[in-house]
Amino acid sequence: MSKQQITQKSVVIGGGIVGVCCALWLQKEGHQVWLIDPAAPGDSTAKWSCGQMAVSEVIPLSKPGILKRIPGWLLDQTGPLALRPAALPAMLPWFLRFVANARHSRIDAIAHAMATLTHQVYPDFATLLAMCPDKTLLGQRPVIEVFDSPRGLAAEAEHLSLREQLGFKAETLDAAAIADLEPALAGKFSHGVLFPDWCAVSDTKGFIAALTDAFVRQGGVRVDTEAQSINEANGLACGVTLNDGRQLPADNVVVAAGTGSRRFFDQLGVRVPLTGISGYQALLPQPEVEFHHSVIYADGGFCFTPMTRGLQIGGTIEFAGADAKPNFQRAEIILQKARRLLPQLNVADKEFGVGHRPFLPDTKPIIDRSRRLTNVLMAFGHGQLGLTLGATTGRLIADLAALRLPAQDLTPFSAYRFMSGDRS
Repeated sequence: MSKQQITQKSVVIGGGIVGVCCALWLQKEGHQVWLIDPAAPGDSTAKWSCGQMAVSEVIPLSKPGILKRIPGWLLDQTGPLALRPAALPAMLPWFLRFVANARHSRIDAIAHAMATLTHQVYPDFATLLAMCPDKTLLGQRPVIEVFDSPRGLAAEAEHLSLREQLGFKAETLDAAAIADLEPALAGKFSHGVLFPDWCAVSDTKGFIAALTDAFVRQGGVRVDTEAQSINEANGLACGVTLNDGRQLPADNVVVAAGTGSRRFFDQLGVRVPLTGISGYQALLPQPEVEFHHSVIYADGGFCFTPMTRGLQIGGTIEFAGADAKPNFQRAEIILQKARRLLPQLNVADKEFGVGHRPFLPDTKPIIDRSRRLTNVLMAFGHGQLGLTLGATTGRLIADLAALRLPAQDLTPFSAYRFMSGDRS
């Protein structure tokens, strides 16, 4: 390792899963790293996720015919996908871009690009998790998806085929197989799919906190405040000013603050249609129903994920607009649906949570370098795959910081792909 590498100073803005993974990979390169986030370690968007390493979830959220569904989302606020009527005017430009990605050609291109990242998830996380004492953070059991009828399974056939073409696996399950894997669901479902490539973390909050602890143990500094601005000198970033007035010098700055990254767009010289989509969860500390796997209930629009802190039930999505206040009635709706399926669920001491997923209209993240401040790197917009892609994004950011050519083509993840005249 060269002296230049050892003396590099880097500031990472955003201490969620993507930010802490970027910090760890930069640290591995020999950088002195400051990680900035006002929230406690682990208390981030990924905490309130389904906890799945969804490596074959490469199909974009936009699907053919999605435009026809928008009136239903406006009318039915209890469904798995909802759109707040008040948010529609402000979100309309975003939705038009979103719908434009519902063409089969765009879905195919997006899936192929995303697969180049998700195929690297496990080796990239293995590097980081080796630094953590707890070796049970990442579970080993596959994820299951169940359907109410053959029609639901048939509707996914095209996308399952595309995933298979991209090298991912799926196994069809019948009633006996579902009951054998998950006795709590015996007699309730006769159609399902097992994803042997997927697994789930045992505790989303603990997972991020453990990675943060590893970062600090190795000499990293976590600063519990917000970044106010990026300092500039001679056409480069030279540090970060914090909300309390302190200034941190930096040779590199990484913006990995999810939806909070928007405050830096003017400085970075990008125009990015980044919005927050709310994902709601209910946590049952003592559910009195045992699950062995993370189970997606496709037609119900939610999933069950067993974690060390209880059973987490969630996944419903709400297009609410930028900076919208949470509507925890949606978490209550999830819980009511789960109890209709499993009346014996114990909901005592339940906890509701929401994560604001940072989404772009093509559901691909941004992993790129600012053209205005070339030593500022960008890592945000991972949507529902922040947890899945955290380590891989961190490795790619470290490559960019070291001026190495990344192993994966980052052209599809350019921050400039939404700007007129840019073909990225």
